Amino acid sequence: MTDGKRTPWVVGVSGASGTPYAAAVLRGLLAAGESVDLVVSRASRLTLLDETGIAFRDAHWREDLARWLERGADGKPGGFAPSALDDVRYWGAGDLAAGPSSGSYPAKGMLIVPASTACVAGVALGLSKDLLQRVASVTLKERRRLVVAVRETPLNGQTLKQLVALDEAGAVVLPASPAFYAGATHIQDLVDFVAGRVLDAAGVPHRLYRRWEGELGGSRAPREASGA
Repeated sequence: MTDGKRTPWVVGVSGASGTPYAAAVLRGLLAAGESVDLVVSRASRLTLLDETGIAFRDAHWREDLARWLERGADGKPGGFAPSALDDVRYWGAGDLAAGPSSGSYPAKGMLIVPASTACVAGVALGLSKDLLQRVASVTLKERRRLVVAVRETPLNGQTLKQLVALDEAGAVVLPASPAFYAGATHIQDLVDFVAGRVLDAAGVPHRLYRRWEGELGGSRAPREASGA
């Protein structure tokens, strides 16, 4: 049972390539003082192992999560403090009795980063075959914010129809498409742009990228990092 005082964002990590996006979103949420409930799908563990060399284990999730968030997209230390994990709860993907599986569990919404096409299909069809899909279904039925950062290219017609269905159900469909106008010079800059757009869609303040402020006198205006 919960006393209702803690209202987290649920972050779901599916098996698509793009685990650095998930890490950047998690760091951004924690930097903003947000509580986080984390669901890591079984397929995403294989992707995480391929992309980072980290084997994510239920019994050692805190240690493995700290190692993951300490690494930038280039594998270098990212300056993350493990103490920031004090308000993170982890739920196993097979635990369909977990707190977030119920609409009565308080949550601000859910961010699926990255979202595979299989995940998109499961959520659009309401399959709830694991906890990640179940929480997404609960998020939609409770009219909470659901952001789906789909990471796949090209997209076939069936997936496009499923993304339209999610949009019509109230989800924010946010392709993991980095932009270059913010002055990216490193891979992490591109990762942070996508993560920042996810946090924008959730209404969470951050300083992950420089925002476009238009042009003055034919030249670009200074674009300092914004906390909004």
